[in-house]
Amino acid sequence: MNGDWLLRGRDGRLSVYQLSGDAVLCRAERGPRGPWSAPRKVGGEQKLHTVLAVGQGADGYAHLVSWRPTVQGESGLVHSTHFRPHLAALDWHPVGHPDKKGDRTGTPAVAVDAQGRAHVFVRNKGGGVGMLAQKEKGGWDPWRDLEGKEVQDGLAAVTGESGRVELYAAVPQGLLYWRQEEPGTQPVLQEALKAPVRPGTLRALATSPERTTVFYTGTSGDLCAWRPGGEPVTLLPAAGPGPVSAVRCDLDGHDCTLLVQRTESRRVAFAAYPTELESAGAWWTESGPELPLDALVSLTTDEEDRVVAATLSPSTGRLLLTRRKDEPGLALEAWREV
Repeated sequence: MNGDWLLRGRDGRLSVYQLSGDAVLCRAERGPRGPWSAPRKVGGEQKLHTVLAVGQGADGYAHLVSWRPTVQGESGLVHSTHFRPHLAALDWHPVGHPDKKGDRTGTPAVAVDAQGRAHVFVRNKGGGVGMLAQKEKGGWDPWRDLEGKEVQDGLAAVTGESGRVELYAAVPQGLLYWRQEEPGTQPVLQEALKAPVRPGTLRALATSPERTTVFYTGTSGDLCAWRPGGEPVTLLPAAGPGPVSAVRCDLDGHDCTLLVQRTESRRVAFAAYPTELESAGAWWTESGPELPLDALVSLTTDEEDRVVAATLSPSTGRLLLTRRKDEPGLALEAWREV
């Protein structure tokens, strides 16, 4: 899974996406804070590989990207759009391969610009990054080579508050950063950061009108934050493996960034700090029961802009949910199974 799989739709209802065998399933609230629907298959009967990238536009539409097997030893990428959680998603549509043909080259990432156009990124066989972008009036532009060398799996795509798409990638020497100069243009490699980065730990978030922040775990085990044009900042020791999930939210009248990560002890840990003020410090607070080894965590806000966190075990399908209480601080309701 790449991207936030817990989303708030344009109708205010929450939904989650999960991988199940050779399919993607969706569950959604029947109404705000109401009961949830049973899992439903997304995109028709196409058989998929067990990989999924999720992105969401300002219009609330979810864009899903996965790999599907084609002929023996080869695969192709497919895309689906889900307009509302309680409507059927569009059928999976083949969108090709960054090298025209071949097997899977990496986990895709997807971001959606201000015009609602999905941008799909994936490693290519040359070790760089290939990108495919939707046209504003339908269809897709040709695959583009964004270049780069020795790009590792786990790309982090993000849309800034400007509506322009950005991309971060880990390489053996550190991080690479691409950004669109204008809407609809090809992202350009802007900057390379020399830093010890663990692949597969990147997560990016829009944090101000002109800047995005990427979070990553260094080889020392510390969780770091970096905004292009500056130096990386060490926040605190990573709570556990994999990337954090991050969301901007209002905490007692302050614009804060909230992070969540599954801990080494298989619980959920939260940390918050004033957005872009990493120097203020942050610390983890654990919450909830012990989780299965494969449990994922994700964050969003509901229609009342109240923080919601979820954990999901792909092997069991067990989904747990909590919300912030209507009181000062980051007090959470009891975790409940959906």
